[in-house]
Amino acid sequence: MLAVDLISKYFPDLSEKQQSQFDLLPRIYQEWNDKINVVSRKDIDELPVRHILHSLAIAKAKPLPEGSTVLDLGTGGGFPGIPLAIFYPSIRFHLVDSVGKKIKVVNEVIDHLSLSNITAEHIRAERVKDTYDFVVTRAVAPARQLFNWTHQRFKKDITAEQGIIALKGGDLTDELSALKRPYQEIAIADIFEEDFFETKKVIFIPM
Repeated sequence: MLAVDLISKYFPDLSEKQQSQFDLLPRIYQEWNDKINVVSRKDIDELPVRHILHSLAIAKAKPLPEGSTVLDLGTGGGFPGIPLAIFYPSIRFHLVDSVGKKIKVVNEVIDHLSLSNITAEHIRAERVKDTYDFVVTRAVAPARQLFNWTHQRFKKDITAEQGIIALKGGDLTDELSALKRPYQEIAIADIFEEDFFETKKVIFIPM
């Protein structure tokens, strides 16, 4: 199934521009992955499900309010930030990663798609200075560590509806117990029907 058809199956109200951008994403990543390996070789053919749709689980599980600012921590090749930025053109995203070659690819994808609502930076998490409404991340670190890295990166007027939104998988019992904070766990298998999501979760940690 083409990426745009897969995304439209769950998000039928995409604009023509969004459809075109989602349609282009796999091809752009395929071209860049041949030069700089930012997506695992076994995953590149499954990019629409395992990377694009997976990123968009956040839009279903914890929809982001218009006008928000979002930090994508450890974005890797641009996930979940780039698919979310396509889906939310009114939201500002700042994508950061400690690996420079990954940010190079991210910037090339941003330029290719003319995404004006994203900035990307080669920087370690603890050196980020700006503040945000939300932090999104995928399989970067345990929940407690994510909180320690980012709890001071939120705006002063933060509400309980804002916080960290993390894409995770597998048995999270010990990890979430160690968090010692309230959290919400949402099964992506209840949102998307593809087998890949059977053990995948969206974890929301309110600030």
